[in-house]
Amino acid sequence: MDFPKIMGIINATPDSFSDGDGAVNQKKLYLKAARLIADGADIIDIGGESTRPGAEDVPANIELDRILPIVKLIRKNFPHIPVSIDTRKAEVAEAALDVGASYLNDISGLAYQPDIASLAARHNAKLIIMHSKNCPENMQDNPHYNDVLSEVYEFLQRQIAFARQKGVQEIIADTGIGFAKNYEHNITLLKNLSSFNTLGVPQLLGISRKRFIGQITQIENPAERDTATMLLHSLLLQTNAIAIIRVHNVAMATQLKQLYLSLA
Repeated sequence: MDFPKIMGIINATPDSFSDGDGAVNQKKLYLKAARLIADGADIIDIGGESTRPGAEDVPANIELDRILPIVKLIRKNFPHIPVSIDTRKAEVAEAALDVGASYLNDISGLAYQPDIASLAARHNAKLIIMHSKNCPENMQDNPHYNDVLSEVYEFLQRQIAFARQKGVQEIIADTGIGFAKNYEHNITLLKNLSSFNTLGVPQLLGISRKRFIGQITQIENPAERDTATMLLHSLLLQTNAIAIIRVHNVAMATQLKQLYLSLA
């Protein structure tokens, strides 16, 4: 009856799909992180490059300028809270690890810069390996699979083996809901999350505010999909397959946790 750890999202980008406002204000984002921690976040995940469909690459120096001040402030003021860095770039990953990050969340699943695995091993960091295809700029251009379950599984299995070969001790798998997948792909994966348990590593699930939820509920504004996100998480808890849920609305996730644990 354990509840998954709650990972709160900080998008240090001007163009996030759900909460980008055209500017990056580190003080404001740090205060948001502090609020997420107060609301019950177990982990804070910070990204300096939007990975929404159609997003363009961001140079590493800009990504670093966006995230490092926030990482430093969280580590200084909340030393008990692990910080995760959502990046595909080894340069960004290494700089974040040097100032106290302890998770690397690679949405390319080590396909973009495989050196991230060696960095995670050297720093004894936890590594999240997510499935996707191509890059955010074109990943939603008619994604195709002959068998989405087997292809996602085989990719994760291969990349987990590679990371272990490089010496990574703690690995988390993410099926990559919404990344290079259409509505049917997402639903098929969600119905079969428990089949990924045989990978032998914990799973992270990132469904918060995503487009497929809007397709089901007809809620157009991503920021208004939090209730639907939590209802879906409550249904998926029955699979006992997920170790971490990555969410925008930590307060709602904490309420779900309280309700769930009351029945334990």
